[in-house]
Formats: sequence, structure tokens, C-alpha cells
Amino acid sequence: MAEPHRVVVGYDGSDFSMQALDWALDECELRRLPLTVAHAWRWPYGEAAEDVKVHLRTAAEHVLNHGAECARSSSTLTDVRTDLYEGSPAERLVDLSAGADLVVVGSRGLGTLARSVVGSVATYVAAHAQAPVIIVRGPGPLPAPAHPAPVVLALSPTTPDTALQFAFDEAALRQLRLVVVHAVHLQNMAWGIAMAPVPDVETLTRTGRNQMEERLAPWCDRHAEIRVEAHAVVASAKEALRAASAQASLLIVGVQRTRHHGHLGTVVRAVAEHADCPVAVVPGPPRTGRFEP
Repeated sequence: MAEPHRVVVGYDGSDFSMQALDWALDECELRRLPLTVAHAWRWPYGEAAEDVKVHLRTAAEHVLNHGAECARSSSTLTDVRTDLYEGSPAERLVDLSAGADLVVVGSRGLGTLARSVVGSVATYVAAHAQAPVIIVRGPGPLPAPAHPAPVVLALSPTTPDTALQFAFDEAALRQLRLVVVHAVHLQNMAWGIAMAPVPDVETLTRTGRNQMEERLAPWCDRHAEIRVEAHAVVASAKEALRAASAQASLLIVGVQRTRHHGHLGTVVRAVAEHADCPVAVVPGPPRTGRFEP
């Protein structure tokens, strides 16, 4: 019998991984999927005999078992499994993504240094995983507001259909509005003897909105129960998505992948590092050509 798909969460005992665990539990209950709590450890001092490393492994087991027990005691899940791995946590989560519906990781998001250290795991997993990856930002438990913010989808001509499917599914599961944002970026004009014409902002915005509505039409028809709002915003993609994240429960971005190389691109990486809400990075199918930066 084939192994059922599941949600995988990276857990290391920190407040940030506890928040990721909370989000993963929520996804499991909404999707009716089992959970795997994953923890990786490694000896940091070079070569050593196995009996020397046994104490570190025992400590890692305690951390992992604590995460699994928290999951069992604070949810209705009956299938919570553990995965203890000696080696890179990022590589292990990527391996586990092959049999997952979703991978959830935490990220401190407390400034440039913290992002460069802790974010390296989250961004590596997001760039290489075979399943959607939700990067949950900030410490502490997830708030449960009386009127939660909408799900936000970043839409561009290269956004894969997998990202649209994930966004509509997430909005339906959470019974939230879906706000779709498309950035209309005006190119810098070169002033001189031969000046570029002043762009018609209204026309560009209307064209962007029309393209969005055309792309979204079949999805809206299939998900008539979801309230969808489409916004064409005159700004760079980074600016538009950062602003949208301030009023979102979850920001969803799609990435195009090559067959052999993981790559987030500058826009998606910036969103993952600077957004004011959790970010879902949804991969498209592998392709052999180049991808958008």
C-alpha cells in the first residue's frame, strides 16, 4: 500500500519552530492529513566515535519527542510520526518533501543577521523542495483574530498553475477571501535628447487587470464559493508584495524550476525574508529552460 501524503514540519525546540508546528497542525486538521515532525542533528566537532556522539543524539531524540508530544496533545491528530536524522536539516526536509503535500519551516525574521543564519535552512528548502513550503515568520503562537486577513496570491505571467491551485485551496479551506496582486512596474525613463514617452499608467494598470481577470476566470468558475479580488498595483514586485503581506494571513508565491537547479529568484527571496506574514513558496513543474530571476 502506498504511503499516504502528509504534512512535514521542521522542529528544533525553538519558539520559531513551535510556531511552525502550530501552523502545521492547523494545515493537518484542515486537510485531514497526518503529520511528520522532523529534527536533524550533527556532531559539530569533526570526526568522532559513535559512543562519543550518543549523548548528542539522545538530546536530539528528546527534542523531537517533545515536538511530537506537543502535536498529539494540542490537536485532534491520531497519526503523528517522527523523523530523526543525522546531517543537514535543510537537505533532510527536501528529501521528505518528495512524499509530502506540504512542508512547514520556521524563520526568525529578526533582521539581516538572523535571516542569513536561520533563513538559510528555510530558503534552501523553499528553493529545492518538491512540495509547497510555508515559511512561518516570527516567534510565539499564531494569533487567531476574530476577522482574519485574506490569503494573498502574487500573480505574474510566469506564475505556475500549481500556485493558483494552492491559493484557491488554501482560501477555501480557511474560508477566507483571496486577494490576487499583480505588480505593474514602470521602467525608468532615460531623459535626454531622445526621451522615452511618458507611460500611460492608467492604460498599463487596466491592461494588467484585464490580463489577471482572464487568467483567473477559469479558477473563479471552479471555485465560485471563494470571494476573489484582483488588484493591479503600480509598484515593483518587491514593494507590492511587501505591502500586501501587511494585510494578509498568508502570502503565496510561485516559482519556476529548472530540472537540476533550485532557485528562488530575487523577488521571491526578498518576500520570504521581508514579508510581514507567513509565505508559501509553491514550485511549478521542472523545466529545462531558464527561469525568471
